[in-house]
Amino acid sequence: MFVKICGITNREDAEAAIDAGAQALGFIFNSASPRYVDPETVGSWIGQIPSGIWKVGVFVDESRETVEQIGADLDLDIAQLHGAETPRNYPRRIRVWKALRITEAVSPFANYPAEAVLLDGPGSGQTFDWSLAASVPGKVVLAGGLTPENVREAIEKTNPWGVDTSSGVESSPGHKDHAKMRMFIKAALES
Repeated sequence: MFVKICGITNREDAEAAIDAGAQALGFIFNSASPRYVDPETVGSWIGQIPSGIWKVGVFVDESRETVEQIGADLDLDIAQLHGAETPRNYPRRIRVWKALRITEAVSPFANYPAEAVLLDGPGSGQTFDWSLAASVPGKVVLAGGLTPENVREAIEKTNPWGVDTSSGVESSPGHKDHAKMRMFIKAALES
């Protein structure tokens, strides 16, 4: 299992997440998000992230060409797609995780061929019924309202491939609380 810290907006938070044991960092390239990061700004330092740490670009209904260009420019490992993208619109030459917001029932996953499915809560920072994730085939990344206090329980109930948090370890949107990140990663990896 791995831990992803999403919504990274600055080098200091990225380094703190890596130092705490995160194996993946998420960078949100959707300007509507309070955790948005401009590709040019992050481009000045993202190349210094160790090669063993996955760099995940988060996109919402972006064109295939834009995702591919940003992915190539920043040497991203994964494109995490959060919109209405269909497989024919998936970017090429980059791994794809398809994110789905879970409300009452899990959608049919046969329609989302991707390396992994990221299950997110119904809204930013909201959890969902984790028992729904246990029946999802393939690699599942569990997200949505995970915090240092609940991540262990979520892992025990779902046995995911990985876990992802953003607002659950923040002091304010786009700014990580380094102590919370350490607690979250420790709790997740000890589960």
